[in-house]
Amino acid sequence: MAMGPILETPRLILRNWRDSDRDLFREINRDPKVMEFFPFRRSAKEADAMMERIRAVIDETGLGLYALELKENAEPIGFCGLARAGISPVLPEETVEIGWRLATRFWGNGYVTEAARALIDFGFATKGLSEIVSFAVEANTRSIAVMQRLGMRHDADGDFDHPRVPDTHPHLKRHVLYRIGRP
Repeated sequence: MAMGPILETPRLILRNWRDSDRDLFREINRDPKVMEFFPFRRSAKEADAMMERIRAVIDETGLGLYALELKENAEPIGFCGLARAGISPVLPEETVEIGWRLATRFWGNGYVTEAARALIDFGFATKGLSEIVSFAVEANTRSIAVMQRLGMRHDADGDFDHPRVPDTHPHLKRHVLYRIGRP
């Protein structure tokens, strides 16, 4: 299992998940504010299983939702990563999305924007991607603001109803789609 850094930014290390990150991963997956735009919260067991799946994908493909760690104290704060979108036929199978989640106490410090900028460069320069997308629930203004800061452009024709959001949560179905192409 790859344990070294995947990327570094001035303040952050992006790396695969470690067992010692489990508490933080559980926290962000059950926090109502972090998960406001998701139709469910994860139990500790469900979060642990998800973390194991993410670790395996990173080991296998080099892409995934990387743990974000503060350089100053090695504290994990959330994740940011590049991963297959996995929602065909809405988006083609090869589509790579950028996504993120942070524990609320780390919001408002520019960590996601810093990590995502580095990941976009990495995706284009190192992974040879031609395009990266991101999408969020229409009302998720915080994530949409990050997409805009990253230079991503809204593709209104690509907005969609997320196929994995249950009909019991109609207010979370509609997603806006943002794109950025290789410079």
